[in-house]
Amino acid sequence: MLYESSLVLPRNAFSARDAARAGDVWRAFQDVATEASTAAGWPPARYRAEGIAFVVRQMTTVHHREARYGERFAGRTGISLFKRGLLVSRQLWLDAADGPLARATQEWAHVKLEDGAMRPARAPESLVSAFAPIPPVDDVVLPAWRPIEGAREHALSFRCWWTWMDPLAHANHPAYVDWSDEALSVAMAAAGLDPIALAPVAERVRWRAGVVAPADVVVRTRVVGTTDAGDVACEHRIDAGGPEPAAIAHTVRRLADGGTEALLHALL
Repeated sequence: MLYESSLVLPRNAFSARDAARAGDVWRAFQDVATEASTAAGWPPARYRAEGIAFVVRQMTTVHHREARYGERFAGRTGISLFKRGLLVSRQLWLDAADGPLARATQEWAHVKLEDGAMRPARAPESLVSAFAPIPPVDDVVLPAWRPIEGAREHALSFRCWWTWMDPLAHANHPAYVDWSDEALSVAMAAAGLDPIALAPVAERVRWRAGVVAPADVVVRTRVVGTTDAGDVACEHRIDAGGPEPAAIAHTVRRLADGGTEALLHALL
């Protein structure tokens, strides 16, 4: 079943260029998915009442262009796979009047909430049957890049705030994109570039654990390649004090005002 809705990104989603940030496009996708679940009979309150949830394992997004303030977008989403009642693949589209804005694929795991912990568990049949799969569609993938070896590492450290916690009491998944872009912005500013010029092309985040307050977080960023279009690909290892990174993100970025080589040089 394909769910469709109409939305406008809020004013606080936009930078000083009046261009929407990548993390806020992810939040728009989240709103579309939540509306779709609610329309299927599963609003957030029902998940909470039954002590179950979905937690994201991976999300990949490509941006066809930046959103402009005041545009109205058509949001579409559907489940393309519900495997063994445990793993879900969700496809999402945001389209403007003049064509596509962004496209995403999310991978989720169904969990049971018990005593403040989450454990994998099969979804009840009432939940599985509520989401009829859409026809097969290709998953979103990142653009290919030519590898760059030996680039220096940039580290961004901060304390995760309690007021950042989402309804599952951990940092909401778009925040990881915000953190990755902030790491790039800090490095740009240090090199004399204007961080406002950073423009999204694509990103993927893979999660191993959730970040919870008041963890001390370190985002370790390095360039890993350049695409045929000249865009810069970076890897971000997001550590929160665990034995392994909480998440590993890859972002593909360019400068909105051109001269993306300057971004590469700033990060190398």
